[in-house]
Amino acid sequence: MWQKRKSVVFTWIVSYSVVLFVPWLISLIIYTQSSDALRSEIHRANDSLLKQARYTIDTQIDLMKRLNMEITWNAKLQSLMYSTKSQGEAQFTAYQLAKDLLTYQTSYATVDEFYVTWEQEGAILRSGNVRELETAFNTIHATGEISYGQWLETIRTSTSNRFLLLPHMDALYPKTSIAYLTHLPKDLNGRVTGTVVVMTDLSRFQEAIESISGFSGGQVLILNQANEVLMSNLADADVQDKVVRQLAGGYPADDEDFELLSIPSSVSDLKYALVIPSRIFWEKAEYVRKFTYASIAISLLGAGVLTWFFVRRNYSPIQELVRSVTDKSVHAERADGNELNFIRRAISQTKNETERMALQLKLHQHALRSNMLNRLLKGRMDSLVPYEEAFESFGMKQLSERFATILFVVENADNLASVLPGIDGDERRKLAQFILTNVVEELVGRHDHAGYVTEIDDMMVCLVNFSEGEVAEFRDELRAIATEAQLFLVQFRLDLTISIGGVHEGFAGIADAYREAVDAMEYKMVRGKREIITYDDIRIDPADNLQFGYYYPLQLEQQIINWIKAGDVGEAARAMDEIMQRNFNKPVVTLTLAKCLIFNLVGTMVKAINEIGDGESSILGGHPLWMDKIIACDTIQEMRGELLALLDEVCAFAAAKREKSISQERAESLRHLAAKVIRHIEEHYDDTSLSVNSLGERFELKGSYLSKLFRNETGEGLPDYINKLRIDRAKRMIRDRGTSIADVAKRVGYNEAATFIRVFKKYEGITPGKFKEMG
Repeated sequence: MWQKRKSVVFTWIVSYSVVLFVPWLISLIIYTQSSDALRSEIHRANDSLLKQARYTIDTQIDLMKRLNMEITWNAKLQSLMYSTKSQGEAQFTAYQLAKDLLTYQTSYATVDEFYVTWEQEGAILRSGNVRELETAFNTIHATGEISYGQWLETIRTSTSNRFLLLPHMDALYPKTSIAYLTHLPKDLNGRVTGTVVVMTDLSRFQEAIESISGFSGGQVLILNQANEVLMSNLADADVQDKVVRQLAGGYPADDEDFELLSIPSSVSDLKYALVIPSRIFWEKAEYVRKFTYASIAISLLGAGVLTWFFVRRNYSPIQELVRSVTDKSVHAERADGNELNFIRRAISQTKNETERMALQLKLHQHALRSNMLNRLLKGRMDSLVPYEEAFESFGMKQLSERFATILFVVENADNLASVLPGIDGDERRKLAQFILTNVVEELVGRHDHAGYVTEIDDMMVCLVNFSEGEVAEFRDELRAIATEAQLFLVQFRLDLTISIGGVHEGFAGIADAYREAVDAMEYKMVRGKREIITYDDIRIDPADNLQFGYYYPLQLEQQIINWIKAGDVGEAARAMDEIMQRNFNKPVVTLTLAKCLIFNLVGTMVKAINEIGDGESSILGGHPLWMDKIIACDTIQEMRGELLALLDEVCAFAAAKREKSISQERAESLRHLAAKVIRHIEEHYDDTSLSVNSLGERFELKGSYLSKLFRNETGEGLPDYINKLRIDRAKRMIRDRGTSIADVAKRVGYNEAATFIRVFKKYEGITPGKFKEMG
């Protein structure tokens, strides 16, 4: 098998083994889950038994605690321990208390012994009698297990409300009882008063546990709060020590010999533990374990036999197949020893060779078909093979002798980059051609015609071979095909300009149909891009005797130049649009006349720029190739857009230049006007009628407007200028002390002296009188 490790046989054996390993693994999981379930059930059952034991023991413990409480709170005991009585009265009270304790013995028959230590008198109060401490010890506890001194120390120093083991004379073997001690509170002087002790023989607890069915194989331990064993029926001391250590440490049993369960008491601080030998614990699960092991062994044996059988049965066809495809040329490739890899490589090589041959044939066929179609479209019919046979060899159906051509130009093949990013320009061109070819040929087929697309002179041409029908119908269907192709390719963001030739008979007519489609495509310059142009729409028949006039009078050209010089872009653009509409809105416009009109409009722009007086201006300098750019446009619409864009700049330049000239003239005129106004004010400042309105009448302007113009030029309003001039002249007169203030006011143009004083104070900050005193 190791020598055949690379063979398919080895692979199958491993695969089958892995598959068969799954049910084996599932069996183990089921066994594990079943064992866990059985363990849980066993634990639950033993826990239930332990709870029953706890209930039984807690019942006895509760009786002991209740009796302890009744004795502790007995009124006579409280009176004896905490009242100040004479010795005689105290002895009498103790005697009565002993009689009361007899009634407790009757009520609590399962309690074997109880008493109260009377520390003040050194006595023991029992049911029916009062004894000294040592006498009572000899009566109750003198079994030899504990001395009198040890007993006193235990009674006096043990923690209150504690369970512990004490020997009992009347108890069965091992002569031990569980005692519950409660120390009575100290008296008012802080002296110890006594201790209540309630005892139950261990035999009663043992009998209660053994009465519960199901405990035949288990042992029970009772531990107090300090993890001291109060009762145990474990025969092995080592096991008992191990259980105590585990319970004290709080971790589960790790010994394989026994299982440990523990539960706290519900009425006290005791703890109950159940110890079950592992043999008994797992007795119920042993059957499941053995059955699982047996089923796994049988499964493995059966799996091995079935694996070998199916491997031999399935390998025989593989051997035969290997022999059939093996030859001397590929024998060396079987060195890896895997039969399936050998077969796969042999098939892959054959398939690759077949595909390579088919691809080469297809590529050559496509090139040959394209060459044949190119020669047909250009009228070079020199094929050695008849075109009917050539069509048939290339899988091209010839439906009739009538043909037409549809010419396609993709205006924005680069838009495929936004739809299909990550491809270069050459790939985008090929992809656009592929899409267009498939779409157009399918659309032609939907109209029950045959269409064959090829590339020629950077354009895509579809040769349409019509089925039976009328020529008028063919023309409508050709336009419908073109329209559908345009709409479909919009989803790829491709814009098409389409031209359609006429319908011609025979293979010789194909060249005529192609030439007509080319002529129609050239008319894109007038019609614009993304249009469908048919040869019938632009065909000029001499018999029609059409008049092609040319509208662009010299007078209108001069008006356009004047509007440009005036910066009126609206009128200039309107005039250019009118010229284009009157020339291009005719049914048929020759391309020669269209180009002449564009050249004339460009010439008009050049004339206007020169007449503006800036022949070498920034307009021409900033657009050194603007004329080449206009002439290079594909359509009249694009030329118009370039012309209007340049017209905007030229008109803006002319308007700015004119505005600058007007502003300079206006500024000069405003300076002359301000000088005249100042001269008039200086000559007539003493005239009382001098005001803004009088100045406006003098210079034939509205007073407020004149004041605004004066402020724009000098930065100061007319009223302020008049008042400041008058105050300046008045200050000169006031310095002449022989002139009164009233005379000064009249001499500078104020009728009222009060008005003069108010204006003087406004501009000088003091009255004329103060100014005169200061002078």
